[in-house]
Amino acid sequence: MKRKLDHGPDGRPFPSGKKHCKGNGYLSPSSLVQATPTTFGDLRLANGHSAQRRRVTSGPPPSGLQDWLHTFQAWSGPERLLALDELIDRCETSQVKHVMQVIEPQFQRDFISLLPKELALYVLTFLAPRDLLQAAQTCRYWRILAEDNLLWREKCREEGVSECASSARTKCALSPWKSVYIRQHRIETNWRKGDAREPMVLKGHDDHVITCLQFSGDLIVSGSDDNTLKVWSAITGKCLRTLNGHTGGVWCSQMTVATVISGSTDRTLRVWDAESGECVHTLYGHTSTVRCMHLHGNRVVSGSRDTTLRVWDVSTGRCEHVLTGHVAAVRCVQFDGRRVVSGGYDYMVKVWDPETEVCLHTLQGHTNRVYSLQFDGVFVVSGSLDTSIRVWDAETGGCIHTLTGHQSLTSGMELRDNVLVSGNADSTVRVWDVRTGQCLHTLQGPNKHQSAVTCLQFCRGLVLSSSDDGTVKLWDLRTGAWLRDVVALQSRGSGGVVWRIRASDTRLVCAAGSRNGTEETKLLVLDFDLEDKKKETE
Repeated sequence: MKRKLDHGPDGRPFPSGKKHCKGNGYLSPSSLVQATPTTFGDLRLANGHSAQRRRVTSGPPPSGLQDWLHTFQAWSGPERLLALDELIDRCETSQVKHVMQVIEPQFQRDFISLLPKELALYVLTFLAPRDLLQAAQTCRYWRILAEDNLLWREKCREEGVSECASSARTKCALSPWKSVYIRQHRIETNWRKGDAREPMVLKGHDDHVITCLQFSGDLIVSGSDDNTLKVWSAITGKCLRTLNGHTGGVWCSQMTVATVISGSTDRTLRVWDAESGECVHTLYGHTSTVRCMHLHGNRVVSGSRDTTLRVWDVSTGRCEHVLTGHVAAVRCVQFDGRRVVSGGYDYMVKVWDPETEVCLHTLQGHTNRVYSLQFDGVFVVSGSLDTSIRVWDAETGGCIHTLTGHQSLTSGMELRDNVLVSGNADSTVRVWDVRTGQCLHTLQGPNKHQSAVTCLQFCRGLVLSSSDDGTVKLWDLRTGAWLRDVVALQSRGSGGVVWRIRASDTRLVCAAGSRNGTEETKLLVLDFDLEDKKKETE
């Protein structure tokens, strides 16, 4: 029984699992090996062309032509080459061009079309996606090969494009995976180079400050010191509903799908259904402002100015655990489902086992208030008003690195795949390797922020940072280069502030306003997946 050939010469799998076709179109190895043509006419026949090609019809042949040709044929190979060199030197440019037009096509072999389909597709796997798109324009058969769905699935895999990312707005074309790749490439280009369209503006909360911002699917939820939260449609920009119930300013929130949890100066947390606007639960227990929270699965951990943390079941509204140990307000918290990490105004970072309510480690080293935290299950990273950032081992509690370079308060951080991005009140953003403690980039230069960094995110190999200077800047994570200002308020530099940003792969939501009345409180929504909208306007 014959074995199915499913791998190339270097062991890489073929994109197609089909068996070789041995029908009429099958080319055996012996059919590819032919006798070497001895004359140009033989070469034409070997290439499948008629021996009688179209001749120049400028007039009758010159006298003595046949005698000259017989003389040429009688010469040896070297003598013929010498005669051709002399002849070419005496030809006009148009005559040499004619010779090239006759000769060149005969030496151009389409080896791809001569190969079995599986081998041809294997060869094409070595091409970059951009080259594949160009190859598809060569001829009809190359286009068929270059549209192969499994080939494009491999290209998507190489680029880190998942099947999950292919679901939204993808048209079923000749190759669905090719459509996925082209869409992702278009989105990436829109992020990096921008679009002339103005962002969608969502106005609300009057002149109050937007203190927290969440974004899930097509829903945006903003919380404000006006005691309310508002639910917006990211598609239409309309305010779908206002969540009323808190009797104090909303300071923090979390969101998963359509469930929103908010914390307030009224000392409560509330669980909301964003689809209906209903307050599902009011969580009582804290005795001062709820300042921070972190949601994981069906449990949320809240930190308060009353120095405690509480673990709540979101579905029942029940307080499951109370964590006590801080001696000042809890300012930031992280929860991965197994461990709780908290930072406070007592200069301390604590690691907790929420099930036993035991503080496993107290991480001491900061000399001022801790304002920001990141925790990935291995590393705890804390940012403080003492200007330093510390990297800790979550299991041992030991300080691995002290990251220095910032000149003021580290207000926000993001940690992913051992890369830390920190935003600081000194107007800079820094990129660090938490394993080595090395600062990879300082995002500054002539296009740097002119005031404190208020919020940041990184995704798609990009860093987004917002600032008190009224801008949102886009940076290349790998090189540290400034790419462009994604948002620049009209009142930038004179009171306009971008307080919060949230981004998905295809959208950016910014909460903006001012402290002196120069800019209305609003949300700006930028959509980078613009294919459908462009078609509608064409």
